[in-house]
Amino acid sequence: MSQPPQQSDALARLRVQIDSLDAQLLTLLNQRARVAEEVGELKRLEGTPFFRPDRVAQVIAKVQATNPGPLLNQHVASIWREIMSACLALEVPQRVAVLGPGGTFTEQAAIEYFGSAANLIRCVSFDEVFHATAAGTAQFGVVAVENSTEGVVARTFDLFLHSPAHIVGEVSLLVRHNLLRQTTGLDGIEVVLAHPQALMQCQGWLSAHLPQAERRAVSSNAEGARLAAGNPAWAGLASERAAAQFGLHIVAHAIQDEAYNRTRFAVICLPQTLAMPAPSGRDCTSLVVSVPNKPGSVHDMLTPLKKHGVSMTRFESRPAKSGQWEYFFYIDIAGHPSEPHVSAALEELRSLCAFYKVLGAYPLGPDV
Repeated sequence: MSQPPQQSDALARLRVQIDSLDAQLLTLLNQRARVAEEVGELKRLEGTPFFRPDRVAQVIAKVQATNPGPLLNQHVASIWREIMSACLALEVPQRVAVLGPGGTFTEQAAIEYFGSAANLIRCVSFDEVFHATAAGTAQFGVVAVENSTEGVVARTFDLFLHSPAHIVGEVSLLVRHNLLRQTTGLDGIEVVLAHPQALMQCQGWLSAHLPQAERRAVSSNAEGARLAAGNPAWAGLASERAAAQFGLHIVAHAIQDEAYNRTRFAVICLPQTLAMPAPSGRDCTSLVVSVPNKPGSVHDMLTPLKKHGVSMTRFESRPAKSGQWEYFFYIDIAGHPSEPHVSAALEELRSLCAFYKVLGAYPLGPDV
C-alpha cells in the first residue's frame, strides 16, 4: 500500500534532516579523534597509561548527567564507550587476552569494557589468559571469576594466587545459554558440548529435554559451538554471538536453569601497565589470605572487618594443596584501601595472616 503524498513528503524531509545530522556527527567525531591523537602523543612523551578506565567512567558519567533524552543513559554509555574505544585505537590499540575462539561470553565482557576497537587475543584457557597478560603479550586480560548460579570459577582463583597481575576492573554480564546446532529441532542430538560451568548451569533443562545426550566439557562455550558446527549430531551451549559466528541454528533460547544468571568477569593487568585505580566512591577490594590452622583463627581473621565497619561482600575458601588441611580464603570487601577505615582493617587483618595478598581494588562495574 502506497503512502499518502503528505506523509511521503514529511518522511522524505525527516530523512534529509537525519542525513544532515549524520554528516555533522561524523565531522564532530573526527574532530574528537584528532584531539585524542594529540592526547595520545602527550601521553607517549610523558610515559603515562593510554587506557584509563577511571577516565572512561568519568566521561560517561558526565555525559549521562547532561543527557536530555530521549536516548536512555544505558545506550548513551554504550555509544560513548565505542567512541572512546575508536579514538583510543588511533593512539594505541589495546591488546586484550580473552578466552576463545570468537563468540565467548568472555569476549563479550571484554567488548563491554574496552569497546569493539580493542585488539582481542584469543586464548585456549584461563591459564593462557593469565600467562599472556603476565608476559606482556596482552596489556590486559579478562577472566570469569564467579557465576550467580554455580559460584566461583575455581581455576581462576587458583591462578590469582601466584600471578603478578592484579584486578583493575570488573564486568557483570547477564548470561543466556542457547542450544545451538547445524539443524533445527532436538531430534538426533547425541552430544552437548560446553564449558563445565555452562553444563552445570543448564543441567535441569538438559535432564528434562535431552536426558540421553552425553554432556561433554570443552575449554569454552564458543569452542563447543565450533565443534558442533562440524557434526550434525552435536550441539553446543553458547551465546547468540557464537551462533552467528559459526552459522548455527538456535534450537532453544535461554535454557539456563536460573533466569537471572549472571557471570562476573575481572579485568587484569600488570601493575606497571596500570596501577591500582583511584577510589571512585563505589569500589571493591579483593584479597586472598591464609591463617594458622588453629581454633578460632577464622573468627579472629574477620574481627578487624567488623571492628572498623568494613562490609564483606564475598568469602570463599580454596584448599591450599599442602596436604595439611589448610585453606586460602578469598575475600571481597566494600571500599578502597586508601579509605582510612578500610586501611585500618586491612593492616590489622594482615598482622593475623600467614599469607596476605591484595588482588586488586577497583570500581564496581555496571550490570550489563
